[in-house]
Amino acid sequence: MIEISNFSFTYRESADPVVRDINLTIPDGAFVGITGAAGSGKSTLTYAMNGIIPHCYPGDFYGSVNVCGLDTVECDLTEISRRVGSVCQDIDSQMVSSIVEDEMLYGLENFGVAHEEIEARVAEALDAMGIADLRDRTIDSLSGGQKQKVALAAIVALRPEVLVLDEPTAELDPASSVAVYELLRRYAREHGTTVVIVEQKIALLCDYADLLVVIDDGRIRFADRPENVLEHADELLAIGVNCPRSTTLCHDLKAAGLYEGAVCKNVNDAVAMAEQVLALASSEEGGAR
Repeated sequence: MIEISNFSFTYRESADPVVRDINLTIPDGAFVGITGAAGSGKSTLTYAMNGIIPHCYPGDFYGSVNVCGLDTVECDLTEISRRVGSVCQDIDSQMVSSIVEDEMLYGLENFGVAHEEIEARVAEALDAMGIADLRDRTIDSLSGGQKQKVALAAIVALRPEVLVLDEPTAELDPASSVAVYELLRRYAREHGTTVVIVEQKIALLCDYADLLVVIDDGRIRFADRPENVLEHADELLAIGVNCPRSTTLCHDLKAAGLYEGAVCKNVNDAVAMAEQVLALASSEEGGAR
């Protein structure tokens, strides 16, 4: 679905590349998380996937980026946008209408979707995001989480093959963040959509992503299953990426010689680990007696 080869990019106003020598393959239907310290090049990488680079941000482009079989340099932004739906971090800047229904209609009409298809697409997208009851609401009356879901609904109504989201939960509380991820995972599974998310909340990414990509100083430091990436906790912390607390506890217990199992990436894993450690301690105590 996405093939990035030897990609480097330097913004016109910059002296040095923001991303360097990126090689990454993302298969159909994958749920991919991208994380890294601030300024590491995460957003720039997603701009290359949705065509914003080089069509909106000029600069020195090296290598190739192919999405859905399209070379993002050779194809125009409109053609890329038919395949790749994007949601930016600043949701308010993405809204173009004052009513939820009008926001949904804007993209569909601009892309020339047949009039007889529009109603079904609007209803399907609103239902998929769990916000059918918001259809007639004004945008400025919505909460941050509701706006986030409206933006997603407006994009999925276009039925893109790829969704690219830049920190979609940055302004959301933990419960709302989980709700957005649950919606995205369910939608992706039901429609075979490839999802790429830039996110600082690594615990969320580790729970939902098939592939976790860590960017450090413009280069890919790790690209693997989350549990494999979390094996490198010390390296992650050294480059400014915090691990989930369950992972930190896991490594502390391993360092103390109390646990030898797989790395923990969430609370459920940590509970299972604690039960195992306590059971072993109890059996050893019983044997000593």
